[in-house]
Amino acid sequence: MSAAGQHILVYPFPTSGHFIPFLDLTHRLLNRRLTVTVLVTPNNLHLLDPLLTRHASSSLHHLLLPDMDPLPAPNLPARLRRLRDLHYPALLQWFQSLTSPPVAIFSDFFLGWTQSLASELGLRRIVFSPSSSFSYSLNMSLCRESLRIDDPQAEKQTLSFPDIPNSPKYPAYQINSIYRTYKDADPDKEFYRRNWLQNLESWGVVFNTFSDLEAIYIDHLKKEIMGHDRIWAVGPVLGDDGLDTTNRGGSSSVPFQELVAWLDSRDDNSVVYVSFGSHYVLTLKQMDVVASGLEESGVNFVWSVREPKASQVSRDHGVIPDGFEDRVAGKGFLIKGWAPQLAVLRHRAVGAFLTHCGWNSTLEGIAAGVVMLTWPMGADQFTNTKLLVDECGVGIRVGESTQNIPESSTLARMLVESLDGSRAERSQAKMLSEEALNAVNGGTSDNDLGSLVKAINEIKPSTGSNKI
Repeated sequence: MSAAGQHILVYPFPTSGHFIPFLDLTHRLLNRRLTVTVLVTPNNLHLLDPLLTRHASSSLHHLLLPDMDPLPAPNLPARLRRLRDLHYPALLQWFQSLTSPPVAIFSDFFLGWTQSLASELGLRRIVFSPSSSFSYSLNMSLCRESLRIDDPQAEKQTLSFPDIPNSPKYPAYQINSIYRTYKDADPDKEFYRRNWLQNLESWGVVFNTFSDLEAIYIDHLKKEIMGHDRIWAVGPVLGDDGLDTTNRGGSSSVPFQELVAWLDSRDDNSVVYVSFGSHYVLTLKQMDVVASGLEESGVNFVWSVREPKASQVSRDHGVIPDGFEDRVAGKGFLIKGWAPQLAVLRHRAVGAFLTHCGWNSTLEGIAAGVVMLTWPMGADQFTNTKLLVDECGVGIRVGESTQNIPESSTLARMLVESLDGSRAERSQAKMLSEEALNAVNGGTSDNDLGSLVKAINEIKPSTGSNKI
């Protein structure tokens, strides 16, 4: 057996949508014999359990650093700043205390400040993007150029990005509010921009995507953004490769076998899976439209309903309508809390996915070969929708955040049509699924993963110089 490879520090951003895919990738790196220390906060420590049971303690370690204070940060830049102020000195001390420290810092794109830490320690930093290379390109364009909006209240003003392949256009409300509404001199905006610009200084970038899906944007990043070829597309990383995916990211809030039995009793491609992710809470109007649309459609469905945390409760948050569960008995299966989404999507009975188009959900839907009913809510989800609908032909537009909420009758019709086996989106979805699976099983993503590991193993340990 070959000797163990280099030691790296993996630093995920501490939210499930960022943490889970990074751990999936970490599992693959460990299988390629790298030694890994994962930085983890107490709230996410349980997410390491599947890896800890699969890998030897000599190759997988964890560094426990504190969570931020319990008071919620007013915005994302403030949260990023708190994380930096809390973890930078602790990490610096940890690295300097080791006789053989990791040769590289592998960190989330929200943690651009770790580039300064890497430079101070004389290490290389690799960025992990849990979003698409298309979305990454848009973020780079936004942080490098001043965004011109004639009227901050004009939410439907069209904004164009001719520097990005296919010259995408967006109504203003679909652009990150940090760039759209913050003044240029705002310290939060400047910190956020600088955080992203530091990603440009990194040694390399790893994307949870695959070449057949995003070749044009990967090439754009190599040639126009980063100026080198140390860009690796290694996805979709979905917890496969020997990991149990039934409890990926957490324990299901319903007995798994009960859910599987319900799906087993349904015909192939006869069920719509509905989920708007682990973060977004539907408004009253959105909730009513989704519930009414499901009921009116008469389709079989599994609905993962997110209930708000105490900090998210408001007069406008949606609740399941009274009597809904009784009226859809036999047709609907409700999951209140964490759902085994990957297992659901892969079941033969599921033919369509009503989704907010978060990147993890997008990749899971693509890999499962289901038709995607798109209803993006924010962040990179509008870009992911463009990719699914306009470029891949596997998606059907349903709604857009609170600006475009369909009538329940329209949603009902779309739900029914999404299960039609003759739709072009279904054949496209099956084809794209095959491409995704081939990519990670001996194809382009597998090759890129091997290239990444080879490049890491060729890094010479730091001699203490200030910059490599």
